[in-house]
Amino acid sequence: MTVIRVKDLSLRTFIGFKPHEKKHKQDVLIQLEVEVETSMVEHNDDYQAEGFYDYRSMTKSVIKLVEESRFDLLEALTRKVLDEIMSNPLVKKAKVEIEKPHALRYSRTVSVEMSSERSDAP
Repeated sequence: MTVIRVKDLSLRTFIGFKPHEKKHKQDVLIQLEVEVETSMVEHNDDYQAEGFYDYRSMTKSVIKLVEESRFDLLEALTRKVLDEIMSNPLVKKAKVEIEKPHALRYSRTVSVEMSSERSDAP
C-alpha cells in the first residue's frame, strides 16, 4: 500500500450558518491522506497502466466540489469530500481534515477530521 498526502490545500467556500458566513466565502485548509494499492505501477513507471491513481484528478475534483458548494456545517463539507475521494475504487482508505481558520476567537483554527476504509468483504 502507498499513502498519498495532499497538504494544505487552501480553498475558499461558503461555510457556516451565520448570515455573514452565507454572504462571503471563507478560507478552508484541507489535508488529504489517501491509501491506494500501487504495486501494479511501481515497477513499470507507466501512468497509463491499470492501477495508476491520479492524485491530480482527485485534487481537482475536491477543489470543484468545495468551491462550488455551500455548507452550514464543517462536518457536512468534510463528509462530502471524503465520499468524493472514496468514490474511486482504487482507494482503500482515506482521511480528510478540513480547517476553518479564525472560526473561534483566540484560536488559530477549528478542524473536523473524518476517515473511511473500504471493506474487502463481499
